[in-house]
Amino acid sequence: MERVANSGPLQTLSDAELELGREPFTRDPQPKPVKAWVRFGETPVLVDAEACVWTSNAVGIRFTVAGKQLKTWVWASAVRTKHPAPSD
Repeated sequence: MERVANSGPLQTLSDAELELGREPFTRDPQPKPVKAWVRFGETPVLVDAEACVWTSNAVGIRFTVAGKQLKTWVWASAVRTKHPAPSD
C-alpha cells in the first residue's frame, strides 16, 4: 500500500462536485468502518477506512498509510460497509 500511496497524490472530489454550500451533510461522532476505492494519482486502491461525513452523493473518509492518517472525499458509490468477521 505504501508503494501505491507514493505513486501520486491522493485524489479528492472538488468543491464544485461536493456542493457543500447547497448539499446537506451528516457528520458522525462515531465514524463507521468501510471499504472504499481511492486513487493515488491514476492508481486505484481499495482501502479499509472510516466514513466520517457524507452527503447524498459523497463520503468523507479517513484511513491510514504507513502510520499517516489521510482524509479524502469519494463518491458514495465507491464506499461499501465493512462487515465484521464472523465469529466462530
